[in-house]
Parts: sequence; C-alpha cells; structure tokens
Amino acid sequence: MPGVRSATYNAGMSLIKLDKLREAELQTDPFDFLVVRDFLSPESLAQVNADYPAIDTAANHTLENLRYGDAFGRLMEEIKGREFAEIMGERFDMDLASLPTTVTVRKFCERTDGNIHTDHKSKVITVLLYFNESWEHEEGQLRMLRSKDDIEDYAAQVRPLGGTLLAFRRTDHSWHGHTRFVGERRMIQLNYLDQSPLAVAAQRISRFGTHFMKNVLGLR
Repeated sequence: MPGVRSATYNAGMSLIKLDKLREAELQTDPFDFLVVRDFLSPESLAQVNADYPAIDTAANHTLENLRYGDAFGRLMEEIKGREFAEIMGERFDMDLASLPTTVTVRKFCERTDGNIHTDHKSKVITVLLYFNESWEHEEGQLRMLRSKDDIEDYAAQVRPLGGTLLAFRRTDHSWHGHTRFVGERRMIQLNYLDQSPLAVAAQRISRFGTHFMKNVLGLR
C-alpha cells in the first residue's frame, strides 16, 4: 500500500537505467551473472530511499505486506515490468517476460544471514538491487562462490552499494553468500519463477515447510 507522495518525486521520469543493463558484461565464472553499476542515479536512489518501507526487523518482507511511498512503488513497477524482463531475458538468453515473479524487501541484516546457498530450484533468475547510499564495510559483500564449503573461494565480490544491481542464473552450483554482517543493508530481491509442474510442486512444498517450521515448531 503506497504511502504519502514524496515532495521530490517526479512521476514522469524513469528511475532505472536500462542502457546500463544492456551494456553490463555477462560473467560465466563460476556461473552466469552480471553486475550493473549505477543502475539507479544518485537522484533516483535518494527519492527511493525517502519512500523506502518502514521495516524494523531483520527478515524478508513480501512487497504486498509493506507500506511505502510513490517513488519506491514506481521503482517496483519498473522492475516488475515487461521491458525490464525482456532486456534481462536477452542478457541470459531466456524468455523471462512470460514468467511470474516474486519480490521481497529487506532493510536489516543479522548475524545468521549470508550462509552459502544456491537459491531454491523454483527460481530461474535472481535479481538483487541495493539501496545503501554508502558501504564502507568489508563484511556483507555478496560473493560468487566456486563451492558450497568455502566463503573465501570466490570469483567475484559485490558491495551492496546503493544503485548496484546483481543478477544471476540459478543452477545447482550457483553458490553465493556473504561474510557476517549486522546492521542496515537495504535491498530488494526479485525472482523469475519456473512454472514447470515439478517446480510448482517444489514451491508449494517449500512454502509449507517454512510455514510449518515457524508456526508449528515456533521457530523464527
């Protein structure tokens, strides 16, 4: 649910730089990924941060359950839009525009975050967009890893600096994670979802398992 309109927000201008996405180099080691610097201009970043959801917990929040201002809402529309999906699909040689998406939003990171993983099999492409206006920490930088066992064995490391976009193809070896960090680490995660019968079933099982662990066992 959008909140109050930002005084500095210009609804007639795009907040994202699709030309930067078109020009970014696709890396293949250790799996397919691309990093887009300055995907948001400093002006766009300031507008979006002014309208960022009021989150006070270190957890993923679904977009539908948040309140935010117009600039953040417009950014979500652009990120979830067809033009963005078509260009992202061209970069990974996939038809993404026909796939459903999910969006989650974070504001804080806790010490248990950053564990090495590949993302769920139902996810085809993962897109991360960062919003911290500065990042001076060595910790909390996302690493593209060569294995599931060593956080230091990485091919690339990406600072979660505001305006930076990272996208990667989910595979059985798309290992990634970051060193422990506690504090504000603003980001959204957009996923394009596989709609094959097996993937849909896996999504349902995963959601049921998460719900069971949290509500039946009382875990958080």
